[in-house]
Amino acid sequence: MARVKQVSEQEARGDVERVYHELRRTMRVTGVDVSLRTWAAWPRFFVAMWEAMGPNVETRAFEESALELWQQTLDTTVAWDDLGAWEEAKLGPSQRFHVRGVLELYETMLPRVTLMVAAVRLALEGQLVGRGESPGIGERLERGAPSRMAAMEWVAEAPSEPGLKTVFADIVKTVGPPGVPGEYRALACWPGYLEAAWRRLKPRIGDASYQQVAEVLRESARRRARELPYVVSLSRHRVTALGEDADAVLKVTEALERRSTVLLLNLSQLVQDVPDMLRQPMPGAARLVPDWVAAEELR
Repeated sequence: MARVKQVSEQEARGDVERVYHELRRTMRVTGVDVSLRTWAAWPRFFVAMWEAMGPNVETRAFEESALELWQQTLDTTVAWDDLGAWEEAKLGPSQRFHVRGVLELYETMLPRVTLMVAAVRLALEGQLVGRGESPGIGERLERGAPSRMAAMEWVAEAPSEPGLKTVFADIVKTVGPPGVPGEYRALACWPGYLEAAWRRLKPRIGDASYQQVAEVLRESARRRARELPYVVSLSRHRVTALGEDADAVLKVTEALERRSTVLLLNLSQLVQDVPDMLRQPMPGAARLVPDWVAAEELR
């Protein structure tokens, strides 16, 4: 796959910058995931994607579906051997606090992104996504990241430190393109921990049974995407009509979907390797919307 340039939050302009802001607010996180930054390389598609997905993403139904997918992932890995990376890494109390914060951020965000990617992949394939409920009738969640959520801070994708450069290249080779996943770039702020974790994760990923479990989760994400409340009005024809390369968009989306559940399994093991780690740390609060606002949105 040819390298696709991600659009960073600093580089985003116009409608892409607006969508980034709405994504952070609606998904209640402190930054924009690598998968979404990759889609933004096709700005007209990216805006249309968010117009199609946004009404679902802000609902309680989407939140619960993503949490169920995460719980399924945790249940799958709970009996597996501990990684042991948390104990091996030479981290002080402050460093451990911040690593926990990164893991909490990604266990909040990654299941939601996985569900989004599954829904977009299905829609681009011409499949029906969403049950077809009337827009705006489902319970929505309060927008904005929780105050205690960690900031999204990453090491550069092309780091100057040779050891990290080697680890990043190995991660992409193992989990697949495009780009180094954000959770590993974030954990690279503590290279010793990332290297210890990756040294233990990599052999497991190569096992056939691991890939089979990832496929089960992938099908679960697709099933949950089909059951979202609102129809996702997106198609390859629409992408082409917008002047974007539909084949390239679909190819990248397929790659994102292939690796998404592998990343979920990896994250689940990292979380369960940490003593007393919260498993679903930041549930969303109901969004109180005045009747007149709801009426306007239904027009």
